[in-house]
Amino acid sequence: MENFSASNIDMLLKDNEYPGRGIVIGKSASGKFAAVAYFIMGRSENSKNRVFEMKDGALFTAPFDKSRVKDPSLIIYPAMKKYQNKLIVTNGDQTDTILSALECGIDFKSALSVRDFEPDFPNMTPRISGLLTFLGGDFSYEMSIVKSADEKGSGSNRFTFSYHSVSGIGHLIHTYFENGSPLPSFVGEPKRAAIPDSIDEFSTSLWRGLNTEKRISLYVRYIYLSNGKEDDRIFNKNLGD
Repeated sequence: MENFSASNIDMLLKDNEYPGRGIVIGKSASGKFAAVAYFIMGRSENSKNRVFEMKDGALFTAPFDKSRVKDPSLIIYPAMKKYQNKLIVTNGDQTDTILSALECGIDFKSALSVRDFEPDFPNMTPRISGLLTFLGGDFSYEMSIVKSADEKGSGSNRFTFSYHSVSGIGHLIHTYFENGSPLPSFVGEPKRAAIPDSIDEFSTSLWRGLNTEKRISLYVRYIYLSNGKEDDRIFNKNLGD
């Protein structure tokens, strides 16, 4: 029989030195809130030189020290945007790919069929994405990972997961299975994570679960399903959080 238990978010991450970038989506224990989180980590100086910023309701990665930026192509991007009754969250510029597709009536899975893993050989970092769809005081969500088919980057394998929201349950997906050289991609289905009612409890637990030397930024948003009101938290290591 399938195990339907969910683990505290810090326990899912604490033994993983480098999960990379990660997305969590789920519903709080009372069923009152939709929860979404996005975190970034870094090993290189270029990757570490980042913070999260909010602009017009959207979440962006931004350089902490612009004079130290070497290659912005894979580290600076919109991470979270809204479209109508939907919320997009990703680890790269595929945020805008999904947004453009939705505007044309194209679904989440089809939108990502034109995207491949990131061109950072030999790591070939997966593209991870999530979409929340709100309707009638509730929501459903989808998650996706696009990763290399083999160690040569011969092609992309694409996996999409669709979820009915269940109180107290969320799912975590991240780019890397663990630290390594090259970095091994995430394997299997998204992990089941417990989602408490307190945004502070959840965000603090998630931040605590990330390796202190490699964590860079964390964003968490809780959305009241009754009225759409939003509450958020941002942690930026470079700003002393």
